[in-house]
Order: sequence, then C-alpha cells, then structure tokens
Amino acid sequence: MGAKYQIRVFGKAGCDKCHTLNQRLEKILTKSDYTDFEKVYCDVESLDGLVAFSEAECINPSRIPAMLVTEWSEDEDEFIPISTLEPGANDSVCKKAKLYQYLGLQTDYSDLGKGIISPKMIQSVLAEAQN
Repeated sequence: MGAKYQIRVFGKAGCDKCHTLNQRLEKILTKSDYTDFEKVYCDVESLDGLVAFSEAECINPSRIPAMLVTEWSEDEDEFIPISTLEPGANDSVCKKAKLYQYLGLQTDYSDLGKGIISPKMIQSVLAEAQN
C-alpha cells in the first residue's frame, strides 16, 4: 500500500506563496515522522486542478494557496478528506488559516494572518491527522 495520508496543495503558476507552501511541505515530509504522507499539487488553473479544488468544497478561492489533508479509505477505494474534530474551535497555532469543515489550511490574508502558512501551522495540522 502507498501513503496513508495525501496532502492536496492548491495553487497556481507564478504564485510565490504557492511555491513557498510547496517548499515547506516538501521539507517537512522528508522527516521520519511524516512517512505516512504524500503531497499532490493541484494547479487550479488546469482542468484537473480545478476539478480537485471543486471537489474539496471547503476552500475559499481568494485564499489560495491552500492544503487539504485526506486519508485512504478502503471502503471508498480513494483518499477522502479528514473531518475537523471541532469545527470552528479556536486554534492558537493556525488561527483563521485553519479550514472549518475538513483538516487543512488556507491562506489568511488579513492583518492577523499576514498571508503566511508557517511550518508550525503545517506540522500542527499533520499531527492532528495522525491523532
């Protein structure tokens, strides 16, 4: 069997923040704690990427880049989004970047979020998936 978890990264060509999120994820996934994860990049300006983005159903298009964590389901024979345990709960690490319904992050461009998805935020979400 392949990876237990798949991280879908939604971005577009020429986006510096998309590039940064991909680099941060790739660096994190080289660590031994994250061997159960694989990353799939979904370019929202391509047909396949747009379909994947639409199927995610939970990401605001104006808050790209974003990432969604999915888990392999034997019953469904595909990766399915992991539900958030406490939708809307305050998160001291991810703040407003955390997705509401499913486990993942989207860029918070407000003064609070400053458009940054930090390595600490990524690791927090991946740890929640593993628990």
